[in-house]
Amino acid sequence: MRIGIIGGSGVEDMYDDAQFQAERIETRFGKADVYILTVGDSEVVFLPRHNKSHNLPPHNINYCANIMALKQLKCTNIIATNAVGSLNTAMQPGQFVVLDQFLDFTHQRPLTFFDGEDGQVRHVDVTYPYCSALSDLLVDSAEAEGLRAKVHPEGTYVCCEGPRFETAAEIRMFTGLGGDVVGMTGVPEVVLAREAGLCYASICIVTNWAAGMESSLIAHTAFMKIMEEVSADLHTILRRALSDLTDDPNCPCRDAII
Repeated sequence: MRIGIIGGSGVEDMYDDAQFQAERIETRFGKADVYILTVGDSEVVFLPRHNKSHNLPPHNINYCANIMALKQLKCTNIIATNAVGSLNTAMQPGQFVVLDQFLDFTHQRPLTFFDGEDGQVRHVDVTYPYCSALSDLLVDSAEAEGLRAKVHPEGTYVCCEGPRFETAAEIRMFTGLGGDVVGMTGVPEVVLAREAGLCYASICIVTNWAAGMESSLIAHTAFMKIMEEVSADLHTILRRALSDLTDDPNCPCRDAII
């Protein structure tokens, strides 16, 4: 079984002294660089969303190539990590949120594999966009490792275009619409995974309060400090989830095309 992990550079550090096999995957949407590691009976495919050198801004990421590369590598499950700002006072910096819904406010990204080139119109059911079984596994993994108190089992992700942060007025609007956390990379990634018939879950790291939630401005240094503080816990949850994951070929995620 092959499992995809999509995240920022450094997620691969959760295995000490691991030997990764670097590969460049060619897809009809472009290239994607991945790093493959054998863990037990499975292979873990790490895909750094912003490239290994972290030089791709959110609006220029080739989401189609990334998901198609994992599909071509025969990954059946994808766990994504996302850094987010919080709109919800219960979801504090340093905590984690396992997503169950999203609101899409992107406006210039390719959003689908189904562009009609083959002469057919297709639709995909994203009523529940994240795989419930895979999401539950992340929560259960946190529980098993004594980290359950740091993990919110559900939350609505607001995806903005970036690379700018949001205005305080936008955050007030998103809060009124039911948003819990805000980021720039979750969509169309989750939708493309569903179109590709892959199970997909996201565990978000709350790195800061969203714009206007507190009097101070968003600071990169504070963001990095939180990331450093929670990286060990994130790695622990992911390692446990990867060791306990079993593939379900009958999961509804695999057949959501209408």
